[in-house]
Amino acid sequence: MITKKSVTQLSYEIVGAAIKVHKELGPGLLESVYETCLKYELEKLGHFVAQQVTVPIVYDTLLLESHLRLDLLVEDTIIVELKAQEFILPVHEAQILSYMRMLKKPQGLIINFYTDNITKSMRPFVNEVFNSLQDF
Repeated sequence: MITKKSVTQLSYEIVGAAIKVHKELGPGLLESVYETCLKYELEKLGHFVAQQVTVPIVYDTLLLESHLRLDLLVEDTIIVELKAQEFILPVHEAQILSYMRMLKKPQGLIINFYTDNITKSMRPFVNEVFNSLQDF
């Protein structure tokens, strides 16, 4: 059963793996490089990680073909969007919140590898799905 505690623990593990990748590779590479390496690190920890997941769009009664793809979905619970750019823009935040809403996932993380400190630049997001979970 998914709880707030288990989601939070998984989030810490994802950030820890991102820190490991960042320490090894440093800033300045393509997002796809970080994505592949972070997926590898998370799988080494025993997590199921889906990469480049298509986000379906349901409008009224229509299921629309979508070109929206999220970077990583960890344990079918946390959406991870990776960036390798100077600034995280409001549109990036809106995007991950939309993905979380459409897929009904409790947490999303934007991790920017164009930084000297992953922890300071990382942005976590939770929503009503997270708030509805039991604490333990």
